[in-house]
Amino acid sequence: MDASTLNRKRAGGLQTRLPPVDSDDSCLSDSDNSDEDLRPTPGDTSSSDEDSDRNHDAQMHARTQSAATARTRGQEVVWETVQQQDSATDIPIWQDALPVADETREPIQYFRDFFDADLLDTIVHQSNLYCMQTNPYNALLTLDPNELEQFIGTLVYMSVIHLPRSRMYWCSECRVAQVADSMSRDRWEEIKRFIHFNDNSNMAANNEDKLFKVRPIIDSLLQKCQDLPQDQMLSIDEQMVPFKARSSLKRYIPKKPHKWGYKIFVLCDTKGLVHSFDIYTGETDPVPGEPDIGASGNIVLKLAQAIHGACDHLLYVDSWFSSLELFAALANKGIPALGTVQQCHLRGCSFSTDTDMKKKGRGTFEEKRSVVDGVEIRAVKWFDKRGVYLARSFASAHPVSNIARWDRKLKQEVSVEFPHIINQYNKFMGGVDALDALMAYYPIQIRSKKYYQRLFFHFVDMVIVNSWLLYRRDCDSLDVPKKMQKDLLAFRASLAQALCMQGKDMARKKRGLPSSEVEREFARKKHRGPTKAIPTLEIRSDAIGHWPVVESMRQRCKLPNCKGQSVFRCSKCNVHLCLNKNKNCFQEFHK
Repeated sequence: MDASTLNRKRAGGLQTRLPPVDSDDSCLSDSDNSDEDLRPTPGDTSSSDEDSDRNHDAQMHARTQSAATARTRGQEVVWETVQQQDSATDIPIWQDALPVADETREPIQYFRDFFDADLLDTIVHQSNLYCMQTNPYNALLTLDPNELEQFIGTLVYMSVIHLPRSRMYWCSECRVAQVADSMSRDRWEEIKRFIHFNDNSNMAANNEDKLFKVRPIIDSLLQKCQDLPQDQMLSIDEQMVPFKARSSLKRYIPKKPHKWGYKIFVLCDTKGLVHSFDIYTGETDPVPGEPDIGASGNIVLKLAQAIHGACDHLLYVDSWFSSLELFAALANKGIPALGTVQQCHLRGCSFSTDTDMKKKGRGTFEEKRSVVDGVEIRAVKWFDKRGVYLARSFASAHPVSNIARWDRKLKQEVSVEFPHIINQYNKFMGGVDALDALMAYYPIQIRSKKYYQRLFFHFVDMVIVNSWLLYRRDCDSLDVPKKMQKDLLAFRASLAQALCMQGKDMARKKRGLPSSEVEREFARKKHRGPTKAIPTLEIRSDAIGHWPVVESMRQRCKLPNCKGQSVFRCSKCNVHLCLNKNKNCFQEFHK
């Protein structure tokens, strides 16, 4: 999916982020107990305090920007007008390249790059411990990694096959076999009730960490995202995790499609692949070894630690983050940046008013430059329907192209000058918007009053989107035709099926035409009489847990067109296969 198609033009010619086509967080009516260990801020006991919390982010941003301005107020910034002959572009050439894949893998293998065995074992251990701490005299949870993956598989199925209530997946009127056959309803609700990620007994020692309950998941996924190969164009923006229950982490942003929820700052490429993220908890301390340039600037510097500065990556931000100090700090780290900026943050820079530029006509622009902390920064004001300000430490207004605009007075399209810096911003700033759009297609919408469960569901959706984007990257590097690539829906369905079959002896029967030679031969064999079921291709080729076991009795080899008998049985697929010096049906069956 092209990120440029996910953006629409904002007033003034700049693109704005596409609002997620997501349903409300209250779409399902499951009941759940609130988390007893939730730590609200003092005074957060009534709805009357919401009014004071609504403008918290805006006030925080204004205070930090004012503080940054005050720190550098004594430093005079001198601007000079840039002439056309001095406006040559200087976009750095990328010194790196994305790796070329050897082959494409199954969806569950991409998913396990993030939810690996260590993370699953941590969740299993903490969930069993939480059940024992909560109900010491009742039966234990006895959760294992296979059952945890089956639970995650049902969550993914529920995001694809959406019903208003979770219990409807098991009721006789609208039973969904993919979910109901994986585990019983009571067992599913028991796992959902006790799923946990950290030991509550250690919370007192980590009282300052507001994300203590999800800290193991954040640390594990953050490291895996930062290790992913990066494209040249990267962007930083914020996204909202819808949540309206009581929580000290909840924020209110009136201009967002989901006004209430958790705010997460994300570093993405243009396709939406996540390389780093940071959950906003109310305070943003300066990064050790970096200058304190205010809360919004500190967030960018924190996320930019995952960027390899020696490879000439380019970073795009919006006006909430932008400041002269930020562009200078990033440039000194070897990371050129570009973004929209508020005029009040361009100290000492004066452009013509909107009224004067309107008289000159649409497409009028001015460019000025200055030096801040040894870094040349250029600022551009472009007038379309209103004035738009951009600042950068690379690129410039020239070369200028032309775009078509509709003129209401003339009732026809007119040609308007379009500076190069505007085109660069519109083209590469939509990474987080692409991520939001992809996650909004099939989100996990299970309700829960426990904030850490809502964040867990969000991370599962984010990992699935990341896995699909990596799969598409591998397909593109191998020149796989688009019609042969799985779209996001098919990818999620295949992943859900593979997760739900973990630890099961028999694979689920598939509808439709067989997709491989083994399955086609098996379908022909079924017409001749009863035959033993075989696992699906996703299970056979996942390369996990397929071990040959020696049996006392020989049975017919289940590889089609093989008439041999073997004592070797696959421990996971539960079928006999030849494995000797003359035949290796075991390997052929699991390709």
